[in-house]
Amino acid sequence: MSTSTPASTRTRPAARAVDVRTVRRVGAAVLLPLGPLSVALIRGVLPYRTTDDTAVILADAAANQARMDAVLWLSVIAMLTLIPSALAAGRAAQRRAPVLALVGLCLLVPGYATLFFAVGDSYVRVLSAGGIDAGSAARVLEAHASLAPVGAAAAVFVVGHVLGLIVLGAALWRARAVPAWAAVAIIASQPLHVVFAVVVPHPLFDALAWGLAVIGMAAAAVGVLRTSNDDWDLAPASH
Repeated sequence: MSTSTPASTRTRPAARAVDVRTVRRVGAAVLLPLGPLSVALIRGVLPYRTTDDTAVILADAAANQARMDAVLWLSVIAMLTLIPSALAAGRAAQRRAPVLALVGLCLLVPGYATLFFAVGDSYVRVLSAGGIDAGSAARVLEAHASLAPVGAAAAVFVVGHVLGLIVLGAALWRARAVPAWAAVAIIASQPLHVVFAVVVPHPLFDALAWGLAVIGMAAAAVGVLRTSNDDWDLAPASH
């Protein structure tokens, strides 16, 4: 007499996890240029220069409140896209240039993370709106900038985003994740940004310098879109 195996003890086929690699890969490609693009637009719209003194900054902001509002909205976009953009670039380079990709991300991610603690654009917008006198507004803004944690965050931001993008551009070049010209555009963007933000301040040229990073990251995005899912990441495991 034969016996049947209870249904509860029969081996069930392993369930296969949903494969979301295409979503992650396409999402990374979209985010790659958005981070630097948001900064390029901020630098082009900002109504004052990085090197201006406090009184000039407040006066220019008071005369351009709509532009300050645009800066703050673009800052929201930057906060949401800068770090994912950096991580996507690191992901594109890490298989063939793991050390450079890691060093670049270790510089760039902290730099981006401290950006909006270090800069005081939102304070400038509020203090320049006319609620308090210009002298008091300047003293408040200067007191904020003099805080040691703010100064430390500013140092991390400056060193991190300048050196980080240079190293990450080199990683993308070494990994052949972008054409040589695109890597050069990313690498050159930050020295030019320093020149036109600090040495010879020029908002339009500063925005164009960041535009070079946008072009380079857009080239990386094209490469990511052309990458197969299997080359981008491991397939999900069955369970």
